[in-house]
Amino acid sequence: MNYLKHLMIIIFVISITSAQEKRAMEIEDMFRIKRVSDPQISPDGKWIAFVVTEVIKNENKMNSDIYLIPSCGGEVRRLTTSSAADNNPRWSPDGKNLAFVSTRSGTPQIWLINPFGGEAKQLTDIYTGASQPVWSPDGKSIAFVSSVYPEFSEKSFQEANELNKKKDEERSKTNARIINKLLYRHWNSWVEDKRQHIFIISLENKEIKNLTPGDRDAVPTSSTFAAGDEFCFSSDGKEIAYTAAPAENEAWNTNHDIFTVSIDGKTRKQITTNPAADGYPRYSKNGKYIAYRAQKTPGFEADKWDLMLYDRTNGIHKNLSENFDSWVLAFQWSPDDSKIFFPAEENANQQIFAYDFKTKKITKIIEGGVNADINISPDGKFLFFTKHTLEMPIEIFSATVEGKNFSKLTSINDSLFGNIYFNRAESIIYKGADDTPIQAWLIKPPFFDSNKKYPLVFLVHGGPQGAWENGWHYRWNPQLWAAQGYVVFAPNPRGSTGFGQKFVNEISGDWGGKVYEDLMKGVDYVEKLNFVDANQMAAAGASYGGYMMNWFATHTDKFKTIITHASIWNFYSMYGTTDEVWFDEWEHSGTPWDNPQAYDKFSPHKYGTNLLKYKTPMLIIHNELDYRVPVTEGMQLFTTLQRMGIESRFLYFPDEGHGVLKPLNSELWHKTVFEWLNKYLKK
Repeated sequence: MNYLKHLMIIIFVISITSAQEKRAMEIEDMFRIKRVSDPQISPDGKWIAFVVTEVIKNENKMNSDIYLIPSCGGEVRRLTTSSAADNNPRWSPDGKNLAFVSTRSGTPQIWLINPFGGEAKQLTDIYTGASQPVWSPDGKSIAFVSSVYPEFSEKSFQEANELNKKKDEERSKTNARIINKLLYRHWNSWVEDKRQHIFIISLENKEIKNLTPGDRDAVPTSSTFAAGDEFCFSSDGKEIAYTAAPAENEAWNTNHDIFTVSIDGKTRKQITTNPAADGYPRYSKNGKYIAYRAQKTPGFEADKWDLMLYDRTNGIHKNLSENFDSWVLAFQWSPDDSKIFFPAEENANQQIFAYDFKTKKITKIIEGGVNADINISPDGKFLFFTKHTLEMPIEIFSATVEGKNFSKLTSINDSLFGNIYFNRAESIIYKGADDTPIQAWLIKPPFFDSNKKYPLVFLVHGGPQGAWENGWHYRWNPQLWAAQGYVVFAPNPRGSTGFGQKFVNEISGDWGGKVYEDLMKGVDYVEKLNFVDANQMAAAGASYGGYMMNWFATHTDKFKTIITHASIWNFYSMYGTTDEVWFDEWEHSGTPWDNPQAYDKFSPHKYGTNLLKYKTPMLIIHNELDYRVPVTEGMQLFTTLQRMGIESRFLYFPDEGHGVLKPLNSELWHKTVFEWLNKYLKK
């Protein structure tokens, strides 16, 4: 007994000493992290190609290169070293080449490289650029995507290519734009009247053909309806299945459908007629089926995504996940067609599941953290996937298809994080509106002292149909916020994904109702924690989280200060300037002229006089290229606060969209946010 007691004391002392040798996370660490993505298993199962993106802060940019690692683990080898961005690696069927997308010649083009020796060679030279390479099963051709003017798409490739160039050159003579219809811009770029078409290039003679001509996108314009490469070859290589965007009214229509087209472009067939969204088609290896994802409710972006099966012989569609209460994400067939593996959210984690065609059951395979990018070994015995958590950026892992022999293959950021001290995020449950259980993450600052009281930052996520998952974030990173000396509380209230579709649905039309009560009961919960200073609390959020900040500012005095990023202030002006109007029409059951009372009910601007009641200082952040929540929303709020004499500051980025991506902008964002918090919260 004395020996065990002595041993425990030694272990305790060593752990304390180890923690003291580490340091708290700092802003600069966010730029030191190497970002791992897009793992691709080789046809022989021996290698994994993947992308590593690094921040080049002094040039205010990021650069990506392709790396290789043995699938059994081992030394990582860098394959490309260009100063331009290299990404989207895709193995040829024989494993002798990797196709990838690079900007090294100016515009994004497809390049080829022998992964075991040799220089990269440019394959495509299309004026409008090329992306998303997909190999044909015989390795003789590659399909890809390019955005082109539809009026030229029926012409020969060479003629259309010249006409696309000529039209762009004519338009570049003036900054004016002629707009004929919605959707003319999306997220942070102007769409105008170009269409995303699928092309195919022969590796033998370099001949290029447009397989999807016409005035319709052959892959979704909206990333909301994409799970990855939204097209693929049939197992015999004779056709391609793809996700076509709505034929009309794209800005207020979610009716994406799946088509097939023969590789000569002569035969096209629509295989789904569901009035809601269908997408991500994938052929079974035996060629008998096409699996795909589908929603049931037209106009609702956050409807449940089901796993569907289309029988190519009899045309019957079957729902494989009818009784599975979560969204099926990007999936993979097993090599023998016996199972389909897919990630799905569950209780603030993203787990990996498998549908078994024999048992007709869905089984959880991998859990904990955010797991994605599933690859399956050619022999069907192993899974390869990415994982990240609230304490770890993305790395590549492997496990058997039964979820055993779990192994971390890459350690790209281990040397950096070996010096940083984190407290593990704690998952807690409290009672929200109607006593509904609400999950939340509680993150304590490094070197936490339970005898002290700490100021608290209350984070609200965006979406609104989203979640604070057990995953790494590059701006809203709770660990970095906690490292500033704050306790961080990040709840998943009504509308959060991964807690069942009913829970998701309960925010629609009720943005300031039950969800607000859920959040305020979260405030009640943290106020009672003995290590939280209830008089020193701030709140922050972006997108829907930004909206809720504005709702907080007009409905409560609980917070010393509020930080609102990309927020909605006025539902009327939001509707008239946002890119995807189907979102507002669903959330308010119609247009502003059809249902004005719904737009009035939860619009923060209608409660603007309450700003004078609470006088909460606010930091507003908004970006010029944010076409989802236009910058005028932030401007309206800032004008109101300034006119009322309420302390406020407006951080404006002219070169950013909905998020802040450029390194120097991100640095300024973090410094401004933390300086603002430090001004109002005493630590």
